[in-house]
Amino acid sequence: MTTALAALAAPRAILFDLDGTLADTAPDLAAAVNLLRTTRGLAPSDYQLLRPTASAGARGMIGVAFGLTPEDDGYLALRDGFFDNYAANIADRSTLFDGVPELLAGIEAAGVQWGVVTNKPKRFTDPLLPLIGLDHAACSISGDTTAHAKPHPAPLFEAAARLGLDPRDCWYVGDDLRDIQAGKAAGMPTIAAGWGYCGPHKPLDWQADRVLNDPLALLALMQESL
Repeated sequence: MTTALAALAAPRAILFDLDGTLADTAPDLAAAVNLLRTTRGLAPSDYQLLRPTASAGARGMIGVAFGLTPEDDGYLALRDGFFDNYAANIADRSTLFDGVPELLAGIEAAGVQWGVVTNKPKRFTDPLLPLIGLDHAACSISGDTTAHAKPHPAPLFEAAARLGLDPRDCWYVGDDLRDIQAGKAAGMPTIAAGWGYCGPHKPLDWQADRVLNDPLALLALMQESL
């Protein structure tokens, strides 16, 4: 971004979305929904069509693979099957994005906390984090930790409370419009993770405080603010 932008206040914590922000989980999510198709005698869906919707979880995967929404008949059965498939192979091919390990190490070295705030259900968040090297997060908030999921700010308020911080002292980083909406509603500076999935939307249209295309650019931004 340009130097004309107002400087961001130094964070005491940086909170991250999970799928498409810290971790590239699309291969395992796509495999779970394509197993639903192949067991029904259907050809697998094109991975390049599935990948951009990975941040939307079951709703996004089933929407592309079967053309159904949560309001449609048959969706719930497919969702349950998708969840079972995903739980059985949750980290076969999921990895951290390039630069994320260095980013988190730099955040910790600066004495800043970091945590995860995801809409992924706790059923999946808790086993996944240690398998991909994120079990040292200062806090982990799942989509069912509070009564509301993003874009509601409740999960971000919960994360800040667990860290003992004012929400305004936290940055929130995510690759979906809902992440930016939640961060703004919580009063947090927001960073759009342009390296993530981003769905059908363009991060430049989300009115985030910054749009970054590389995890290490976030590290540089944090260091500039301290």
